[in-house]
Amino acid sequence: MATLQDICVSAAINLLSAFGFLVAFAILRLQPINDRVYFPKWYLKGLRGSPTRSGAMVGNFVNLDWKTYIKFLNWMPAALSMPEPELTDHAGLDSAVYIRIYLLGLKIFVPITFLALVVLVPVNWSGNTLDGIKDLTFSNIDRLSISNVQPGSNRFWVHLAMSYVFSFWTCYALYHEYKTIASMRLRYLASEKRRPDQFTVLVMNIPPDPDESISEHVEHFFCVNHPDHYLMHQVVYNANKLAKVVAKKKSLQNWLVYYQNKHERNPTNRPITKTGFYGLLGKEVDAIDYYTAELEKLSQQEEEEREKVISDPNAVVPAAFVSFKTRWGAAICAQTQQSNNPTIWLTEWAPEPRDVFWDNLSIPYVSLAVRRLLIAVSVFFLIFFFMIPIAFVQSMANIEGIEKNVRFLKPIIEKKVIKSFIQGFLPGIALKIFLILLPTLLMTMSKIEGFTSISALERKSAQKYYFFILVNVFLGSIIAGTAFQQLHKFIHESSGQFTKTIGVSIPMKATFFITYIMVDGWAGIAAEILRMVPLIIFHLKNTFLVKTEQDREQAMDPGSLDFATSEPRIQLYFLLGLVYSVVTPVLLPFIVVFFAFAYMIFRHQIINVYDQKYESAAAFWPDVHRRLIIGLVIAQILLMGLFSTKDVKKSSIILVVQPILTIWFFIFCKGRFESAFKKLSLQDAMVKDTLERATEPNLDLRAYLKDVYVHPVFKDGQMERPVVIDEEESNPLVPTKRNSNRDSEASSEAGASKT
Repeated sequence: MATLQDICVSAAINLLSAFGFLVAFAILRLQPINDRVYFPKWYLKGLRGSPTRSGAMVGNFVNLDWKTYIKFLNWMPAALSMPEPELTDHAGLDSAVYIRIYLLGLKIFVPITFLALVVLVPVNWSGNTLDGIKDLTFSNIDRLSISNVQPGSNRFWVHLAMSYVFSFWTCYALYHEYKTIASMRLRYLASEKRRPDQFTVLVMNIPPDPDESISEHVEHFFCVNHPDHYLMHQVVYNANKLAKVVAKKKSLQNWLVYYQNKHERNPTNRPITKTGFYGLLGKEVDAIDYYTAELEKLSQQEEEEREKVISDPNAVVPAAFVSFKTRWGAAICAQTQQSNNPTIWLTEWAPEPRDVFWDNLSIPYVSLAVRRLLIAVSVFFLIFFFMIPIAFVQSMANIEGIEKNVRFLKPIIEKKVIKSFIQGFLPGIALKIFLILLPTLLMTMSKIEGFTSISALERKSAQKYYFFILVNVFLGSIIAGTAFQQLHKFIHESSGQFTKTIGVSIPMKATFFITYIMVDGWAGIAAEILRMVPLIIFHLKNTFLVKTEQDREQAMDPGSLDFATSEPRIQLYFLLGLVYSVVTPVLLPFIVVFFAFAYMIFRHQIINVYDQKYESAAAFWPDVHRRLIIGLVIAQILLMGLFSTKDVKKSSIILVVQPILTIWFFIFCKGRFESAFKKLSLQDAMVKDTLERATEPNLDLRAYLKDVYVHPVFKDGQMERPVVIDEEESNPLVPTKRNSNRDSEASSEAGASKT
């Protein structure tokens, strides 16, 4: 059991590690050769150029100005000085709101920490219960926890009252944060410049028509049902195979450039490669000639596949991007039911072009429900049975497993050094590899579910990752068992008994979580700013591949906020803080240090480094709020379980009100604010349309939207576009190729179509 001295030693080590990372970063960022690694965002915006130094040539690589080293930590106030409106303009609303999650942690836990240390710690310390129990091993940290209070003591009423104070303050902070972010989103959308997704709707599950192609059917339907606002549309092609060819061609092109650069540096020797696996196996050939020939083959294959996609009617999937003349018209279409059959002509706001996940647009709508059911079952088994594949891999990684499956390695394995390595490292490495691959696995599951935007994929992956952390990290650490054992107890024990079991275990695990916070939340966050992997990769590319300034810009890897993994990680710290605020208050200062540290680090990264892949205008915030509420309810329920073991009369009756009020608060916030993240008001749409007509009366919206929602693989090539009707405003009859008068459409199109 870790003592207070052990925790202090660990804190010192982690603080020194974090400080070492920060000092290394502060020095590396001053070197001209590293400028593109630590300030790539400014390069991408065209506001920064490669630094040059006069004098010695070495000055172009190393900063020789000793005065700059005196102020090597000036990046800290610089990261905090940019006002939030300017930060939003610079990095986008998604980034600004993501930073506010850390700020929310400070708003919640700084007052709670102060109250807990002033009120609860003296109450716990003066309890003296642990001193009176013989043969009990405990640390000074346990003296500061609720475990040091005598069962049945009236002191527990202080804890009970403070639990209500903490819950009220958390809900108060959440309400004001939700209100603030909803206002930020509305202001952002109101002041935002023109974007294609403001005028465009994604239409799914377009019904087949025997007389018209999908493109003609879409045009006909919207000319009839949105005659005053429909502008144009773009059908969706199943170009996944073509996209793979294009990606492979790009990869080969990179290899060709690499060998050409290598040859230019040493013209006397032609580079050689092998035709087999990644140039490691097979026949040796001239690398430049080989990749040039392969690129010619792929270019021909690309043209053939492109022609096949465009000319094959079956390559057009029942989905389309439909654009309107006004934002008001798009809002009407996106937020209403288009047909009396609610399963067809399904509409939703189109993602912005960068946010579209093209691979999933070709998935038939009818299969989405089945896919999501199967993935839900798979996620359940992954969470509760994930130790089974891990145990299998680890069994393969032990001595007996390897000797059994790879017999010819037995003489080598039996050597003492190798045997020690296998027994001491391989099982842990197997677990570490699985946890590293877990986010990729969860993202793959989300892709299989069929979501059509990258932002939606990241939100759903974050949801899965959160529940995995909740079950396997939080609950798994508390009751010291696998998720399957937790599930078994939950099923076979009464809910009250299961809650008691966890409640009793919570104070015992405080030291473990304190250590976890320091390692992962202090040193781990500090390592983020150092960017060691991107730094090494950039210099390797800069040395061997870069030939022009454009090549150097492409070698930069600014990265982006990985919402799918980073947000659930933040939620774990919220959960720990809420759970231990009443139980072991001494944990709270470590939580506060994490949020303060992470706020400063990620603010710097967002300002200078990260380049976001998309902008969803903080569409993820309702999910963040929901998970915070889940964490608060879990903390309240576990406190009920703990109090039920302390013989506090009527505590369960008083405490049961907390989760009920919290759930009511969640429902209230959902009804009050969530619509701002799901819908666009017609009033706001009309205001922007009116203002745009007044300021830009000659705007050619058709030209602006023409190729925006064309699949990226078609951007450089010619493709057949649907013929757009230009006379629908003056002609009440919409041309159609339909020869049959089907009852399902006769009522909606009577008098509007001519056959």
